[in-house]
Amino acid sequence: MSDRQRTLAGSVELSGVGVHSGEPSTIRLMPAEADTGLRFRRVDLEGRPEIPADLDHVVDTRLGTSIGVDGAEVRTVEHLLAAFAARYVDNAVIEIDGPEPPIRDGSFREFLAAVDEAGVRDLDAPASIIEVGEAFHVEASRGVSYVCTPHEGYRVSATIDFDHPAIGRQYASFDFGEGAFPKQVAPARTFGFRADAEALRETGRALGASLENTIVLDEEGVLNDEGLRFDDEFVRHKIGDIVGDLSLLGGRIRGHVVAERPSHEGNLALAKALRERSRLAAAPIVDAARIMEYLPHRYPMLLVDRIIDFEVGKRIVGIKNVTINEPFFQGHYPGHPIMPGVLIIEAMAQAGGLLLMDAVEDPEEKVVYFMSLDKVKWRRPVVPGDQLVFEIELLKFRRGVCRMHGVGRVDGNVVAEADLMARVMDK
Repeated sequence: MSDRQRTLAGSVELSGVGVHSGEPSTIRLMPAEADTGLRFRRVDLEGRPEIPADLDHVVDTRLGTSIGVDGAEVRTVEHLLAAFAARYVDNAVIEIDGPEPPIRDGSFREFLAAVDEAGVRDLDAPASIIEVGEAFHVEASRGVSYVCTPHEGYRVSATIDFDHPAIGRQYASFDFGEGAFPKQVAPARTFGFRADAEALRETGRALGASLENTIVLDEEGVLNDEGLRFDDEFVRHKIGDIVGDLSLLGGRIRGHVVAERPSHEGNLALAKALRERSRLAAAPIVDAARIMEYLPHRYPMLLVDRIIDFEVGKRIVGIKNVTINEPFFQGHYPGHPIMPGVLIIEAMAQAGGLLLMDAVEDPEEKVVYFMSLDKVKWRRPVVPGDQLVFEIELLKFRRGVCRMHGVGRVDGNVVAEADLMARVMDK
């Protein structure tokens, strides 16, 4: 596979009804320049707003993945995105005249056929590769978990478990670098239970679902006349959903994803963990020596090791490597070391202080005093060997006083979060 970015060679259209909205729509897949990414354009709305298909624009993961910006949304994008991912299409504009792409037959194959009809071509820019350097685990929610391990290509394995005679516990695994998607995954259709249909429609979902585009099950089995396309069609469709959801990372994954009872919400939690780890693999923007030029803290109270992402006046991402040599572990607690919660928040605040230093003149002459903490929550313990990743967003900054929101994660799982207020003052 080429290491260059790809786009479509031509344009193609598909029409139909949305599985949840029940509304008709037409999508037009068109080429785009390098570094455009995948972008939906709502041509039926005033201003023809564009919605980037990326993690930062996900607005809903209930029964599908929806993206949006400023009130404009596109629902259930994962089937189309999986087809783009299968052909390594990094850049395209998708014009759509409704709230949801057509569901077609409920699988991925008609979207894949549309991409093949348009054709693909390489662009003069390197593709973004997201490589799993070491194994890690993400516990997304109760019973929903993922493990990622290094792999030369891109493999996805999944296990699902439903208390239904037609499904039960199913496992499947496919290596997409070997071209498994078109024949082994693309034909697999979405599925649902007839007993849930009325409740879903009362909430405005499954309005376009039918036996023509969904595997429907009752208490005894499959209601569709044609039956199943594979004995394990259900888990194959879940794997396709994983591929579509993970494409929101905006890069090509190199690794093995192993999912236990995957969900759209879980897939996005995994994608965020992969994004953070890919940032950690990059060279630091600010190292420890530079940090000490801006922060007055010194051992043992300097709790930020490096900054790995930064947007001026918006956000900052810093890390703290937690080792058994930390002095606080001597007394907190002997034989059961846990990082004190107040120090987790202190480390978060120090990263936030670095974000503020870039927003003032003569930062070396300033110091940040934190005034208040609100909505502080600790989700799970931090122990030796963990790597804390702090993401702090600047909410408001006026007359030297600011409000920030911070989240701390370990292996993609939230361990602490808080709202912080601080003042920048002269030393």
